[in-house]
Amino acid sequence: MRTYKGIKYILFVCCYIFWVASGVLLAVGIYAKLAKENDVVDTLTTDPALLLLTVGSLMFVITFLGCFGALRDSAILLKMFLGILLVIVLLQIAAAVLGFLFSDMVLDRTEQLMKKAIVLYREDMDLENVIDFVQKKFLCCGVDGYSDWSQNVYFNCSEKNPSLEACGVPFSCCVRQPNETVFNSMCGYETQRRRESVLSERIYTNGCLDKIVLWGKQNLLLVGGMSISLLCLEICMIAMAAVQLGQIQKVQLKKKKASGRPQKDRNYY
Repeated sequence: MRTYKGIKYILFVCCYIFWVASGVLLAVGIYAKLAKENDVVDTLTTDPALLLLTVGSLMFVITFLGCFGALRDSAILLKMFLGILLVIVLLQIAAAVLGFLFSDMVLDRTEQLMKKAIVLYREDMDLENVIDFVQKKFLCCGVDGYSDWSQNVYFNCSEKNPSLEACGVPFSCCVRQPNETVFNSMCGYETQRRRESVLSERIYTNGCLDKIVLWGKQNLLLVGGMSISLLCLEICMIAMAAVQLGQIQKVQLKKKKASGRPQKDRNYY
């Protein structure tokens, strides 16, 4: 019984921590969605707020089932929690295997999504902040190179483009100078018209996709360790839920047998 109670409360605490975290994700996603005045971007892959809402809602439901199923010894809730988590683990393993086998296809699809995000850069503030963060973090510009920004209507390098940012790139592409005290947010203006030799001094010319892939290869142990740790945690939660569910079913079976004995004795006499 002590072992059973230990497993029960460990499962409850794990689910409760993830339940609180999912509530935070859900609240941030709702706030970000409501704060948008013109919700032009509405796809899961290019809308960070929608992605937060989806992930937060899914985590909230799953951890709610595990949390209250463990606390209340509810076989139905634990079965639902066990089934959903098992499906998610199998999908993660399948995605990892398919991603490894079809890595070129995954890269092509990622490139398409990133270029689509560049087209929608000014249409969504959350997406704009994410792109700026990635470019500043990895010291890159565009997907394959800085010229990708010409696909955006604001940065398109054509004579008919009336935008002040025409033939430019976002400020997050700019190289920060060591002695710079005040950052020039207009540093990317007219950069697409400059020569390659001059450009490298003002903006990052390398694309972000290659930089991200290179970072993944250099930090393979970190990325792999985090993925395996998450997978092991999910498997441990599945195992604990299965143990608790088995104990509940044993107790229910004993109660049925105990309640059935007096009835047999009455029938006999």
